[in-house]
Amino acid sequence: SSSEGFGVAEKIVLLTFISAVILMAILGNLLVMVAVCRDRQLRGKIKTNYFIVSLAFADLLVSVLVMPFGAIELVQDNWIYGEMFCLVRTSLDVLLTTASILHLCCISLDRYYAICCQPLVYRNKMTPLRIAVMLGGCWVIPTFISFLPIMQGWNSIGIIDLIQQRQFNKASNSTYCIFMVNKPYAITCSVVAFYIPFLLMVLAYYRIYVTAREHARQIRVLQRAGAPTDGRQHHPDQHSTHRMKTETKAAKTLCIIMGCFCLCWAPFFITNIVDPFINYTVPGKLWTAFLWLGYINSGLNPFLYAFLNKSFRRAFLIILCCGDERYRRPSILGQTVPCSTTTINGSTHVLR
Repeated sequence: SSSEGFGVAEKIVLLTFISAVILMAILGNLLVMVAVCRDRQLRGKIKTNYFIVSLAFADLLVSVLVMPFGAIELVQDNWIYGEMFCLVRTSLDVLLTTASILHLCCISLDRYYAICCQPLVYRNKMTPLRIAVMLGGCWVIPTFISFLPIMQGWNSIGIIDLIQQRQFNKASNSTYCIFMVNKPYAITCSVVAFYIPFLLMVLAYYRIYVTAREHARQIRVLQRAGAPTDGRQHHPDQHSTHRMKTETKAAKTLCIIMGCFCLCWAPFFITNIVDPFINYTVPGKLWTAFLWLGYINSGLNPFLYAFLNKSFRRAFLIILCCGDERYRRPSILGQTVPCSTTTINGSTHVLR
């Protein structure tokens, strides 16, 4: 309503903040995609990077196809693109944000098999066909809770009068792109898009945490035991210690990513289920804040990779510094430390 509209000063602050979020999401996700395509290590035998590139693509589409139109409506306090495009934009919003969340879930499952299972089990589980099926599911499943029900109007059954009442403000002569959902759609959409992926991620990361804690204990035992004198035994122990340290750091990195995911999306999906049961009384500004908090997650993941992952950070520096030789990895023939790119079931160096 007009009483919930933003003042001039608020609009300037909002426009600055939203522009920064959109720019961060576009540049960050483009950087991830270019880094994986150009860097041989990231593009090689690391199966997780298929999900990372697809995730970056989904987040990039969110920042290009969804955020700008939401920002324009928010700042102008008016929707000028018509009812049909409102439905398309809303469907894209649900589709792409859900796809982004499902990709994060698939990455957690991939890391679970890589860190908590034996190498042979990981290779048997994460076959190219299974990866393709999982990637396809990340894009197909959201279609059944976005374009299909929204275009058919299933989300508005029983609340059409309320939606029409809020779509047009007679006082300011403004039209809005209103997306309201009935109770069945709110529950179904939230469960598929957030609560099931959230549960799977919690279970996967809990098992990763338990495994990492056990490996940390083994590292302490190896360190107290000291380096063995047998030359043939020294390399496997060094290899094992390096592997356990890498897995421990990978688990910590994943926990940070998981924490950011919950912080960004939990408020929105909790409100999404609660609102229909309290007669849609959640204030509009609170909805806006929670929605854009979720959008921020689409621009946050690339920066988490940059600051928490050595391989991505090096690839980013090479791109941003126009291929500066200082950031390139030395030749493998000249290294004395074994290469870690395949030491952990072939892929854990993705999150070092």
